[in-house]
Amino acid sequence: MYRVNFIFSKTGLMRYISHLDLMRLFMRAMRRAELPLKMSEGFSPHPKLSFKRALKLGVESEGEEASIVLKFPVAPEDFKSRLQKQLPEGIELKNVQGNFN
Repeated sequence: MYRVNFIFSKTGLMRYISHLDLMRLFMRAMRRAELPLKMSEGFSPHPKLSFKRALKLGVESEGEEASIVLKFPVAPEDFKSRLQKQLPEGIELKNVQGNFN
């Protein structure tokens, strides 16, 4: 299991996206980037994605924290470049760090 922690900004029109829609946005972008996502087990599997806190609707932020669990390691630079290509304008990855568990 490999956990990737990342910091991103949410600015411009993206400030009007809700927390649940932001989670869906990241899940879809990660699938399109073909990252090796670790899925939860059970009836309705989903990627193991977590955000440190939910940001209020209409508020911009430069330092939102999130993490995702991958099946195998991906270099932080590769993770950042692959995912950033799939994200819309207003969502920008600032920092990516990987941790083995």
